[in-house]
Formats: sequence, structure tokens, C-alpha cells
Amino acid sequence: MAEKIVRNTDKKDTAPKKAVEPEKQPAAAKKKPQTVITPNKPTGGSTIGLRIGAVLLWIVAIVCEVFAIMAITKNFTIQITHNGDTNMWITFIGFVVLDMAACITAAQLWKKANHIKPMSEKRGKFLFYLWNELGVIMACICFIPLIVLLLKSDKLDKKTKTIAAIIAAVALLITGAASADYHPISAEQKEEAESQITGDVYWTQFGHKYHVYEDCGSIKNSSTLYKGSVTEAIESGRTAMCSFCANRAEKDGMDLSHMNVEDRDAVETPDVPAINTTAAPAATGGN
Repeated sequence: MAEKIVRNTDKKDTAPKKAVEPEKQPAAAKKKPQTVITPNKPTGGSTIGLRIGAVLLWIVAIVCEVFAIMAITKNFTIQITHNGDTNMWITFIGFVVLDMAACITAAQLWKKANHIKPMSEKRGKFLFYLWNELGVIMACICFIPLIVLLLKSDKLDKKTKTIAAIIAAVALLITGAASADYHPISAEQKEEAESQITGDVYWTQFGHKYHVYEDCGSIKNSSTLYKGSVTEAIESGRTAMCSFCANRAEKDGMDLSHMNVEDRDAVETPDVPAINTTAAPAATGGN
């Protein structure tokens, strides 16, 4: 166990001291201390509510798509001004934005449910991919028909079709990018992480990975860290172990090749000793 050393600042020092100008003080003295936040306990339990909420929001998004089609074809508009064309564009853009919001929110709920109860890879890679990327699939369903109908419509002039199609295409790209799960985790990978990592892990506010060492070089400059179990980290969307932490753990004799590690593919390996991060050396900075 590392020993904490506290210097005695009350003892008088008779040696002459040179004044240190503020601008010449070491940069490390100006560094703000890290704030470690402990999040809520793991949700666990049923994910039915999250999945039902996602499905309902996707239905709302499809309804908004239908109204957007009706608005651009002037079959339905909301009276806001005295100009019919202005009303058409306001109604169309409004329903496209609502379509985006419903789709993105639904995808976040779906991803949250997948992180709480991931799908097993034993069902096949194709089904595993479809299940985790359902948000992207639904984004396509909620926008591609709109784009196709706009381009094939005989009721619209070329300028209107072009502008409306560009708006819908941009909305599709934004929604698809926000709905994708770039770092999915399988049930087997989550179970392996929970069984091997018995201590706390750390993650940042916007990162996608967790760290088993508090003094990992990739988070030492982060002003705020979240601390909790690996289950909490995965449920928060941090589904992969940091590669730096993994390399360090492997040097300590751990075999993590079958776990979900950043930029690595998991493979089957024999059982290995658990990682207890509470017994890690005290933080001294660096990797």
C-alpha cells in the first residue's frame, strides 16, 4: 500500500528564500484538481419500458413523416401567415424536425436498453448487428420514403423538390449519425467484464470507454471523472475498456483478449484471474 506523505508546513525555515514571480510558477501548480462523481446505482431489471418507449416514439416519427409529405404536397398545412407557400415550408420543416427529435430520442432509449441487457452474440452476427443498429434502420424508414416521394412527385416543381429533398437528406444524415451505436457490447462481453473487474472503474463525461486505473494517462488531465462499478460504466454507454489500461493489466499477468477492449475484437480464452481495481497502486500520474 502506498504511503501518504504530508509535509510539515508549520516548521520555520531560516534559510533565505527568493521571491517567485506568479508567472514563473510551475504549470502543475495551476492545474485544477479532479472532481470524482459517483453516479446512481445500476438500473438492472427489466428494459421493457425503455423498449416500449422507443417503439412508441418511432411510431410518432413515422406519423410526422406522413404529415411532412402532406405538407409539401399542400394536402395539409398549418395556417401561420397569409402566404400559402410560407405556411407549406414552415409546416414541412416543423414535421421534419419533430421526426428527427422522435427518432433520435427513441434510439437513445433503445441503446440504453441494449447496454442494460445486451443481446447474445450466439444468435448470429447479422441479428446482433440489426438489434444494436435498429435506431439507424428506423431513421432510414422515417426519411427515405419521404425523399423518394419528393423526387418522384409530379405535383412539385423542380426547385421545390430539390430544396425539400436536401432538407430531408440532411435530416436523415443527422438522425442516422446520432442513432448509431458505435460501440455495441454483447451479453457475453458484459458478463465477462462484471466477473473479472471487481473494483471501481473510471470514465469521463463524453468518452465511450472505461478505465480500470485512476492514474491512466488518457484521463489524468480530465477535470471531472465518474467512478463506479463496471456495470454502471456500461449502462452509461462506456462499453469498452481503455486500451492503455488493458495493456497495463496484461503486463500484470491478465489476459483480456476475450473482453470488449477498445479497438480489439473479443475471442474465446480460458478463465483468468479477476482484476480488483481497488488494489491498484496509488495514483502518481502518467500511464
